[in-house]
Amino acid sequence: MKHGKKRTALLEKLDLHKLYTLDEAISLVKENKLAEFDETVEIHMKLGVDPRHSDQMIRGTVVLPNGIGKEVKVAVIAKGEKVKEAEEAGADFAGSEELVEKIKGGWFDFDTLIATPDMMSEVGKLGRILGPKKLMPSPKTGTVTFDIANAVKEAKAGKVQFRVDKGANLHAPIGKVSFSSEQLLENAKSLIEAVVRAKPATAKGQFIKSITIASTMSPGYRVNQQQATTLVK
Repeated sequence: MKHGKKRTALLEKLDLHKLYTLDEAISLVKENKLAEFDETVEIHMKLGVDPRHSDQMIRGTVVLPNGIGKEVKVAVIAKGEKVKEAEEAGADFAGSEELVEKIKGGWFDFDTLIATPDMMSEVGKLGRILGPKKLMPSPKTGTVTFDIANAVKEAKAGKVQFRVDKGANLHAPIGKVSFSSEQLLENAKSLIEAVVRAKPATAKGQFIKSITIASTMSPGYRVNQQQATTLVK
């Protein structure tokens, strides 16, 4: 794979075997940004679980204290007064069957979809469309609820969903390169804490096997996972 001159120079001085503290890795990502745009900073974890077993499928949400640095478009599918509640809470789009039909027709101008339980019979028909895009509402992520106002506010505030993939890897954004190191560190700690809380009782041995911090265009910086996990509550 060919890289640009800046990335090649950065890779040459990067020690791929070194484990950094969480704050060191964040500082390096900020110092060594390569793109002109405001890159997203991400955390990548390798977990000691077997996702083939349903009781070890790690999934959850966390509201990052400093948000994710982007405007989140929220759509709500509900009935009656809950549509008004969604609009008053700041939802970008809110409706009932007409919104279901709009999505069925190929409209996806939103980042998060929230639905009330009494609308899930209709929303369920969109499973094949929403599932691959990871937009399907779920009680586990708090996106199927009658507490629409709180769900909308959390989504707007930077609520992040995380889910382990088939290879037992987990990826999630923790902000932008333009964030201060302190803001990124707070967000990273909140995410790690949420993942640790989601550890299933059936998981044996070391739970978090590796942590890497990277931005959209930067190489990944490996974190000392033992040091990082001591920072969380």
